Amino acid sequence: MPKTSSHNVSNSIEQKLLGILATQDLGDITQELCDFSLEEQNATAEAQGIQPSVAADYVPVLGKSVTYIVACVLFNERHEVLMMQEAKESCAGKWYLPAGRMEKGEEICEAGVREVYEETGLNVEISTLLAIEVAGGSWFRFVLTGRVTGGILKTPAQADNESLQAKWVSKLSELPLRANDILNLIDIGRSYFERPSTQQNLIYHPEILPTKYSHHKNYLRVVAVIRKRATNSLNVLVSEKNVHHFPTVEVHPQRSIHSTLRKFMIELFGAELPQHRPHGILSVEHCPSSLPYTTDGICLNVLVVFRPPLEEVALIGKCTWHELGQPLEQKLTRLLSSKFSTIPLNVIR
Repeated sequence: MPKTSSHNVSNSIEQKLLGILATQDLGDITQELCDFSLEEQNATAEAQGIQPSVAADYVPVLGKSVTYIVACVLFNERHEVLMMQEAKESCAGKWYLPAGRMEKGEEICEAGVREVYEETGLNVEISTLLAIEVAGGSWFRFVLTGRVTGGILKTPAQADNESLQAKWVSKLSELPLRANDILNLIDIGRSYFERPSTQQNLIYHPEILPTKYSHHKNYLRVVAVIRKRATNSLNVLVSEKNVHHFPTVEVHPQRSIHSTLRKFMIELFGAELPQHRPHGILSVEHCPSSLPYTTDGICLNVLVVFRPPLEEVALIGKCTWHELGQPLEQKLTRLLSSKFSTIPLNVIR
């Protein structure tokens, strides 16, 4: 790797971090920018006597090797939540949020708009991601909210294969639900919808929409931060593999996101992992590939916080800590002060 001045590295890394916080993409994640590919994960497993469970050339393709779900949590001025009554034979008559599988060639928000219209008759403008849920590493649910802009609420007389009817609901306990997994999503949505306007920029994340960028594979890009005891400065982890970038791992499709992240952290810090936790998602990058839509990759930019001071954390991977300038440190410190400041990442099943 050619020598680069520390000043240039600082500017580059801080510009990239500002880009993530502004929901801008950082471009292609090439082999040089992926620190722990599936091929490398498989090699590590084999060295431990474990037979790899997925081919190294796995790619996410909707309807074949990966499933993306959208679910929309919408409220009206009376703080009622929009619900739809299922038409599918397996759960006919039960109630659920407007939700469904993304279709080939769709963006996340496009899928949300389509599902709301098909199942409730209403037009909606998506305003933000509320949460992301992941089961294994090949099932993702993007939870969205927004504003109703028109349409007519579907009545029983308009029942079709998509739904039997839709209505605004104040008491969910009065409805037979298809599943209780939506209760937590509705709670998240209600907290965001009812957030105090005077404090929303301090406690809750701003409106964050998916960044439109196509990825060939699925990735976690890790923005890991730590305090230096001597100066109380905030530092961010930087990979020095090939070029300076935020550490990035390919999502293992048959492991939980937490497992993928943990194994990656072991590669960087060794088996005696310092205490750390994912704070939440800063942004999501996704866009359908150009024709013929060969893959459907995403990148989750995840904020990870280390509890011990920098002085007590040893690195074994090709990484270093970079001290952030004052403006960026202040931005991240505000994010770290509230659990609602990033998009929740929920690992289920």
